Amino acid sequence: MASATWGCRSACPASRRPPLDPAFAVPAAYGDLAAAILALAAALALRYRWPGGIALTWIFSVVGIANLLNALYQGLRRTPDGHLGATYFIPAVIVPALLVTHAIVVALLLKRKAE
Repeated sequence: MASATWGCRSACPASRRPPLDPAFAVPAAYGDLAAAILALAAALALRYRWPGGIALTWIFSVVGIANLLNALYQGLRRTPDGHLGATYFIPAVIVPALLVTHAIVVALLLKRKAE
């Protein structure tokens, strides 16, 4: 989901005028990239039952949640006028959906630990 969001912003640079503040956009982009790489690594590790798959999933969850909360905070802080143009749906729809997904992953990890 995060890669689709990034793709939409990259494919449609005119969707956000004026351009995003680089102090927000660059760390957010690297955070999204790190979360995406960790998600793929965790999915592969769990699929093939590699040792450390659960630990990698925990790392993905922590990094992903921290990245989303930081990006949401920084994005709101650096767009004080609230004008997000055509990208308004990212903090309004996609970020909450990703946070719910992370909550489900953490709940499943905690349930597995309790068993």
